[in-house]
Order: sequence, then C-alpha cells, then structure tokens
Amino acid sequence: MDNQKVKDAKNPSGPVKVKSYKIWVDRNLCIGAATCIAVSPKAFALDSEAKAVILETADEDTIENIIEGTKACPVAAIFIEDEKGNRVFPK
Repeated sequence: MDNQKVKDAKNPSGPVKVKSYKIWVDRNLCIGAATCIAVSPKAFALDSEAKAVILETADEDTIENIIEGTKACPVAAIFIEDEKGNRVFPK
C-alpha cells in the first residue's frame, strides 16, 4: 500500500462514506484479484493480507468510476449503497 492512507483506520475495508454513498468490502469474499484497483486506484488498494481496503483518496474519484471498480470484482466482494440505503451494487 506504500504511503496510501485508508479512509478509516479502524475499518479499512469499511463501511465508510464516500460522497453520499456507503461502501464496504466483505473481507471473507475478497480474493485479492486487484481488479478494483486497476479500475479505481484512487479508491481501492490491497492491504498486507491481500484484501481490498478503501482509501482516503476515494473522495477524489467519481462515484461512477468507483462503481465500475466495484463491478470489476470477480467475486462481487464490494458493496455500495446510496444515501437512502438502497443497494447500488451488487443488486
């Protein structure tokens, strides 16, 4: 992860708020494929256990790109809800 900082040090895989969305990674599902990072490197990184974490810089990315990064996960381990609690992905 180099010098990248996670959005929430106590819950590096979330849930965290990015813009008006709640995002989290199910660490039991995550296989460390890193496709989320390939699509959305400002939002995601892998920790020392090869599990996706949400970065402080996620707020600099667009929600559309973060959703694309989420959709790229081969095991659908990343979840996004809107401000009303409606599931954006996976549906």
